[in-house]
Amino acid sequence: MRLPLRRLFLTLLAATLALPFAPARAQLTIEIVGGAGTAIPIAVVGFDGESEFPLGVSGIVAADLARSGLFRNVDTGGVVPRPSRAEDVRIDEWRGRGADAVVVGSMRPLADGRVEVRYALVDAVRGGTLASTLFTVTRPQFRATAHRIADEIYAKLTGDVGVFSTRIAYIAKQGTRYQLVVADADGADPQTVVSTSEPLLSPRWSPDGGRIAYVSLEQRKPVVYVQNLSTGGRAAVAAFRGSNSAPAWSPDGRQLAVTLTRDGGSQLFLMNADGTGTRRIMSSPGVDTEAWFMPDGRSLLFTSDRGGSPQIYRVGIDGGAVERITFDGSYNVSPRALPDGKGMVYVRRDGGRFQIAIMDFATRQTQILTSGPLDESPSVAPNGKLVLYANETGGRGILNAVSADGRVKQRIVAPATDVREPAWGPLPR
Repeated sequence: MRLPLRRLFLTLLAATLALPFAPARAQLTIEIVGGAGTAIPIAVVGFDGESEFPLGVSGIVAADLARSGLFRNVDTGGVVPRPSRAEDVRIDEWRGRGADAVVVGSMRPLADGRVEVRYALVDAVRGGTLASTLFTVTRPQFRATAHRIADEIYAKLTGDVGVFSTRIAYIAKQGTRYQLVVADADGADPQTVVSTSEPLLSPRWSPDGGRIAYVSLEQRKPVVYVQNLSTGGRAAVAAFRGSNSAPAWSPDGRQLAVTLTRDGGSQLFLMNADGTGTRRIMSSPGVDTEAWFMPDGRSLLFTSDRGGSPQIYRVGIDGGAVERITFDGSYNVSPRALPDGKGMVYVRRDGGRFQIAIMDFATRQTQILTSGPLDESPSVAPNGKLVLYANETGGRGILNAVSADGRVKQRIVAPATDVREPAWGPLPR
């Protein structure tokens, strides 16, 4: 059984051999295993002209919306003529099919080789156009354009920010090789960033999405590296005596919080993102680890056994008074602050089952989001609406996602691959 506290407190194993980006062998497949109680019925009509291109757009848009669990795709077959503009949509016809909204669009090649992608979102209940955008893109940008369209539709119909254009990172094991992989949020286009014959641990995205911090045992001890995703270069930013582990980025991307044992014990330190300016936050007789910045950048959540059992605490980045956050149960670890700073997601053990939970700081109310028994490594989507996490099933790691209210559930698998340590990237800039 490989659980966060066991790894971080006892083993802290990782290793890497940096490689140029290369396609990963196995692509993730996302299955909806539980949806919202009332999904919005939406019709995504195949875009006019997209059959001329190997990869269209409308199918990706429909898949994104369905994958969120908040939308239900309405059958568009047999509609003649097929609408491609907002003014072509016959509201009564689509309302009769049960659709609340209709997406139409077109794809037209331009003389310079680029493609004009146009879409419109039509309200089939009240009438009127809710959104309409024209994109001029290259063919390799089709998938990204589809995700942008899905994000716009999601925002218009739910009032929340869409995250279909984001990326995720995770650790995959195939045979004896471990890989740090970056992929689109829907699991498509996986790219291997790091490959090694030793385990990898703790990938963490920088706020600008351009770097990933992770832990490596390449120097025969845990060392924190920062990988630049655009150049492929990397730098060892924490390679002190003893163990260097559990990196976390500050909201401005200028600092990292890390766990070091260089002075004895397992303690929290801050450093500049290039490894300079290391300073200890506080002193503790216990094991302090798994620091996570609050969104305002002024305090940290962290895990500590200073009270006799692993619990979650908060402290200012300049030290000072320490506040205990969790009291229920004897094992609460891996805190991840919600983007709005109003709560956190974490791992708790209840009756021998390791489950993902969410807490509201104002009320201290906790909701269990998953059933376990071996759930770990939570990572919150940048809109705060979904939580990505790892689960061990049959001795093999798979990824899962659950909505912050526990109603929408996804299973994310890669054939013949052990997948762990997920990290959800930031919103694109």
